[in-house]
Amino acid sequence: MSLRDSFNSLTGKSRFVVSRLFIQLSGTGMGPLWGQLQQFQVEANRSDGDLNVMGEGLVSLCEALSRRSIEWTAAANEGEVFWDEGEAADYINELFMDSASRYVLEEDEEPNGDQSTLTLSGVQTIVVSIAWAYIGAIPDLEANLAEVEALKRALIALPNLHFSHQLEALQVHFCPVRPEHPLSPDQLLEYFPELSPI
Repeated sequence: MSLRDSFNSLTGKSRFVVSRLFIQLSGTGMGPLWGQLQQFQVEANRSDGDLNVMGEGLVSLCEALSRRSIEWTAAANEGEVFWDEGEAADYINELFMDSASRYVLEEDEEPNGDQSTLTLSGVQTIVVSIAWAYIGAIPDLEANLAEVEALKRALIALPNLHFSHQLEALQVHFCPVRPEHPLSPDQLLEYFPELSPI
């Protein structure tokens, strides 16, 4: 803990942590994971962003990601510590907007009709972006997560934010947004340059 952190802690200020994690998974049979991410989005929208509903979805998502550790190919994370709630809120909004702006389909690229099982089975690369905010200090979420063991610990610590009612904000984004438009290697470099192989 830095001198500034120690001082703010002594003065009773709340420590806000805002973070974002990217995980790239590659392999055959990504369709079920894409479907789960889509369901998370549907439930989040249906509940109007209710944090309890999203937290439950986060638990299931982290379990699914943990089970697929053999398919992790790259990761990256970033975050900041704040002692002012307004500054923390501004930063989490900045992360949300940045995640939402990556790999957005143009209007004329929108597919017609429902996604077929055949199309979903063709999804071979997915990038999942999870941004969150909490109050307190959790070392397993404040480390470099572009390493297998650290990422495993983080995917255990993240659901605990929900169980311990520490979660202050949460958003999940994923690419491809449509299974008909898979991510190419060039698009991965363009839209997710921070990813590091793991």
